Amino acid sequence: MKIMVINGPNINMLGIREPDVYGNENYEGLVELIRNYCESKGLAVDFVQSNHEGVLIDAIQRAYFDKYDGIVFNPAAYTHTSIALLDALKAVKIPCVEVHISDVDKREDFRRHSYIANACIKTIKGLGFAGYLRAIDALMESIGD
Repeated sequence: MKIMVINGPNINMLGIREPDVYGNENYEGLVELIRNYCESKGLAVDFVQSNHEGVLIDAIQRAYFDKYDGIVFNPAAYTHTSIALLDALKAVKIPCVEVHISDVDKREDFRRHSYIANACIKTIKGLGFAGYLRAIDALMESIGD
């Protein structure tokens, strides 16, 4: 099984950006955690992080053409604004789990609506970095490795 982990804007700033919300761990630590977890499960994993919506759309489309089995996606602020990302996920029809480090339901009102969720098999929020591992497990259960 091969999965792609896609992270949207400002995720590269983990450890610097609002540590009271996102914690003190950095993006490199997140990647290492996920890579080690996937290795222990016998999964191939690739990572994309971008602050640009078009790059994220390109990554979703690449997941289709390169035959990835699943996507773990933290669209960050694009969660609440991007119909284009929703359309990309709907077009490729690859099982996708939306993940958020913080519990967006306990934050500002505008963060409580996700366009992306409409194309995902599950949304995981508020579990910190562990949410990514839960998302991988959800993909494995859904796909049946």
